[in-house]
This record gives sequence, structure tokens and C-alpha cells, in this order.
Amino acid sequence: MDQTPTETARPSGRKSDELRQVSLELGVNKYAEGSCLAKFGDTHVLCLASVEQRVPSWIKDAGHGWVTAEYGMLPRATNTRTGREAAQGKQGGRTLEIQRLIGRSLRAVTDLKALGEIQVRVDCDVIQADGGTRTASITGGYAALHQAVSKLVELGMLPAGPLIGEVAAISCGLWQGAAVLDLDYAEDSNADADANFVLTGQGQIVEVQATAEDGPFSEDQLAAMLILAKKGIGELVGFQKAALGIG
Repeated sequence: MDQTPTETARPSGRKSDELRQVSLELGVNKYAEGSCLAKFGDTHVLCLASVEQRVPSWIKDAGHGWVTAEYGMLPRATNTRTGREAAQGKQGGRTLEIQRLIGRSLRAVTDLKALGEIQVRVDCDVIQADGGTRTASITGGYAALHQAVSKLVELGMLPAGPLIGEVAAISCGLWQGAAVLDLDYAEDSNADADANFVLTGQGQIVEVQATAEDGPFSEDQLAAMLILAKKGIGELVGFQKAALGIG
């Protein structure tokens, strides 16, 4: 069966394989060792990477470092105010799931032994949400992490960078039965299915989250979404490299 994505009318007017306007602005925080303001259309996420010269107690003396993430949304990141989770005394299940996903994604391209007994904590705070906050967090979080570990090399704290590749993430979905790339909220909230793909710069799969919203979907439809995801992530890695000034 032909798995080439077909065109369909999207609320945004974009082509099926077209990303939203993407911007990765580095150096937006003067204190953090790495910082990136990631914009995927109207979704804006501030990603800050902080270096800690210690590791969690459960890996102390294990001979490797750690990369972890925290995620949150500002109260007015959406069209109605949501209460701060800190005021409720605990993080919600969605928040925990997303920050664990971000951490796993960043560790997938980090040589933790080369990091030594150093932890890098990447904070991803959603300033404005219009769909795809977790994918923007991973894509921007990588840029912030890269900036932070590059600074460690510059300062002589590491002999070489511990990153072994790039990682980025993008959403795909089924809109009126056809696969489309990079869902905004209007599409995500009405899609037949939605999926998040985390891939390396070489196109290897780190994680896939896919859910049917209005009946099951086929293997061919999943394959069509993966084709779009590979194209989109290839473009996102290009944005990362351009922002970081690397080849």
C-alpha cells in the first residue's frame, strides 16, 4: 500500500508535511549554563540547563553522571488559568509523565560515563501552550543541554563533550483520516489519532507515543505518521545545529 502522505484540509492551512514556524533562541537566561526559548508556532517553552557538580545519591560512586528534567506550565499558558501544582502540594500525573519523557530522551544521546560525576538538570517551563509542549520541550531542551555541556568543555571541566548525537521530537496525527505533521491545539483536540515521536538526528527511534482518539488506526497509518515524523525531525535537527553553530 502507498504510504506517501496525502494532502488534506487542515485548520491551520498548512500542508500535511509542514511544520509550524519554529524558532530556537539560545542564551535567553544569563544565569543558566544553557538556555533556549523554543517556539513551535504559538507554543513557547523556556528550557534552562543547570550544571550541578554532584549526582543523585542513588548513583553516587557509580562512575557516571546524570541528565534529568523537570516540566511545568505557567498558570496562564492556556486560555484559562490553571492553578500552580506547587500550591496543590503535588505534581499531576501528566506533568510527571512528560518530565520523565524529556529526561529519557536527553539521556538517550548522552554518554553518562563521559559526563563524570556531574548532573545536568533541564527545566522546561511552558510560557504559552498551543499543542506539542512536550515535543518543543525535548527539542529546546537538547539545545540547552548542548550549550551547557559545551561550556563544561570550554572551562576544562570535561575533556570532550558527552553528547553522542542529536535528539528532537515532533507530534503527528490523523486528521480526517490522513497523516499530518506537528499538530497545534485545534488539530490535536479533534484528531482521529495523535502521536509523539522522539528520534535521534540519525533517524533512530527513542520513543513513540501513539493513541487512537476516534477508533483504532492501521499499521499503514502509523507508518505514514512515522514518515512525516522523520521529515519533521530532520528539519528540527537542522534548526538545532543552526542555533548552536555546529555542522
